[in-house]
Amino acid sequence: MSRSFDDARRWAELGTNLVLEATADFDDQAYDAPSALPGWQRRQLVAHIAANADALGNLVHWAATGEETPMYASPEERAAGIARGLGMPAAELTGWLRRSAAELAASTAGLGDGQWQHPVVTAQGRTVPATELPWMRSREVCVHAVDLDAGITFADLPADFLGALCDDVIAKRAKAPGPALRLTETDTGEVRELPGDGEPTVLTGPLAEITAYLTGRRHALTAPDGGPAPTVGPWL
Repeated sequence: MSRSFDDARRWAELGTNLVLEATADFDDQAYDAPSALPGWQRRQLVAHIAANADALGNLVHWAATGEETPMYASPEERAAGIARGLGMPAAELTGWLRRSAAELAASTAGLGDGQWQHPVVTAQGRTVPATELPWMRSREVCVHAVDLDAGITFADLPADFLGALCDDVIAKRAKAPGPALRLTETDTGEVRELPGDGEPTVLTGPLAEITAYLTGRRHALTAPDGGPAPTVGPWL
């Protein structure tokens, strides 16, 4: 499924709003609860989302000024951003989340057409035009809105976003060893193929469940014999 720049900006705004709404009334007890990501408290996840906005803001600055400004100065800086949330009171953590999101929205709104085409380098070392930044942010906020385990599911996300995310994940997974899959969406009729080892396992289910599976999240898919779906490795 193709995705446009305008689509990605729309999804980034929607996902940001979902995260902000989900955490609006979080107190310290709510933040200390586990997220749907094994080993992550909600507060660590929210700190990661806030730090990601700050890091993408560095790339927006790079695109706006031409001054080379990496997302993170080092891998340790990324980890430190996540750990920072552990020591924050709820109000301070929520404030950081909201402030970083607002600053990112304001800075991206100020980019002109030429600046959007300026090349920047992601944390994974890929050189991309700044037009990729809204897609990068939409993946973070939409997927982590689900990971907060606060009542939001993949079924609550737009179908066009889910389709674009599936395409993105399959393209990445196709570059690494893993099981061959044939994924049939019962609600859209779309069939997706993931090349891999051996004969493909056929998995069938709604687009939201297939997206959850491909991204390594909780899902309801089963193998044709009723057993568990093949395990897939890390996505990002």
